[in-house]
Amino acid sequence: MTESKSGSGRLVGVLLAVLSLIPALVCGLLFTVGLPDGIRRYEDYAAARPCPAGDCIRTLPLAVDHTVVKKGKGGKFEATLSSPDAWTAVVRFGDPGPLLSRLEPGDQVSATVWRGRIMTVAKEDIRQGTADEPRDDAQIGAGLATFTGLLAALGLGFAAAWLAGAGGRGPWTWRALGMPLLIGSALACLGVAVAAYLIGLPWWAVPVVAVPFVAYAALRLHRYRLRRTAPQTAE
Repeated sequence: MTESKSGSGRLVGVLLAVLSLIPALVCGLLFTVGLPDGIRRYEDYAAARPCPAGDCIRTLPLAVDHTVVKKGKGGKFEATLSSPDAWTAVVRFGDPGPLLSRLEPGDQVSATVWRGRIMTVAKEDIRQGTADEPRDDAQIGAGLATFTGLLAALGLGFAAAWLAGAGGRGPWTWRALGMPLLIGSALACLGVAVAAYLIGLPWWAVPVVAVPFVAYAALRLHRYRLRRTAPQTAE
């Protein structure tokens, strides 16, 4: 019976270790590919200047054919725009305002085009960026990347506990450690990322602050759970 439980524990540990590779891979891709590409694209867009053609900004007069403003779960915000020469584009937005909700079929707008995609749409003095417009929000991406890294570390920690025979017992249980650390990591990464974005800190400040904070909180929580389970173990 003991050997069966031990074998089952090792199997769980190996499975957790393998599954932890998924967020670890996502974390690596976000830090090495996603973030650099996003920053580079924003810098190229910010440096682009108006010109008739090429890798630069153009402004085109377009007409509004149709709009979709669907709020709530599964929301959808888009506008179908066309030019006199029958060129049509479906432009997606992240929210209905400030311009999309005011547009009506037949309205004339000015579209800013860069690298073949519409970046902004404007009518009179109202302008709204599309979902394709590069944004200077690398801190948010760093928060997501940091969270996936912490998720991988959490999974590997539990994998090691199961392989060592401590999994499923205090404090290495989902209720005692797993869920609090998962929620805490998500809140910490989100809070630090949003704060860094609002303050204007560089994106690397997010993992520099969030990782030590979560690691310290995990250590303190682990020690606390050990003290709570120590009397039960003694009995």
